[in-house]
Amino acid sequence: MSTQSTALREVAGAQDESTHALSFAGKIAELLERTEYRRCESGEDIEAIQRLRYKAYRLHGFIDESGDQTVTDDLDEASNCYRFGVFIDGELASTVRIHHICQAEPYGPAMKTFGDALLPRLQRGESFINPTLFAGEPHYKSALRALPYLTLRLGLVASVYFDATACVGVVREEHTAFYRRVFGATQVGEPRAYPPFNVPVMFYDANCAINREPILKRFPFFKSTAVEQRMLFAKPAMGELAPLTILPTAKYFRDAA
Repeated sequence: MSTQSTALREVAGAQDESTHALSFAGKIAELLERTEYRRCESGEDIEAIQRLRYKAYRLHGFIDESGDQTVTDDLDEASNCYRFGVFIDGELASTVRIHHICQAEPYGPAMKTFGDALLPRLQRGESFINPTLFAGEPHYKSALRALPYLTLRLGLVASVYFDATACVGVVREEHTAFYRRVFGATQVGEPRAYPPFNVPVMFYDANCAINREPILKRFPFFKSTAVEQRMLFAKPAMGELAPLTILPTAKYFRDAA
């Protein structure tokens, strides 16, 4: 078989992969038109995402059964914690929790589990976005493949708003390929226990300066305007409430292209 034939097949394969990626990105961009984000801070919203966490994790056997059928911990109340519900067509489809870990507020699951790796970097002035407790509604099959992208988009938006050094995650083994492929994350150290989950987690690190532009080029639906970033992550002024819902703004970049 000639070298030229092999090269042509490789080029064709790369073109097919690129076409598939563009098609998938287009489908997610369309789904974003039906999506809204809600920052959950009290009442029924908090209860709904805590129940969704429990439902998703129990289905896969990651946690033990509990009477209140919710998943929460002390880090839900940390000053640098942002809890989100992702709604598609008005229905809660997924949730994620994000901590902005910095010297002033060094709180987050990654610090609790892998603090020995992060503390020296914090002391050097680095900061981190730490998304955790991602959970998807099990019956939401039509958007199942897209849900991690729609939901973890919030982590990339946060990394831009806070100008973070890296996005860091405590990741179960079956999800590591996704974080490597999509976010360019690399594993640091060995797996560790992460109660109340009964499976170990791995520490994954994605440098923002290196990875952000390639990610945005490959997946333009991760882009966001400064207005969306502020609505999602700015602390409300005294006496003000956070916005009830926030619409993704990636479409404005697409429309302007």
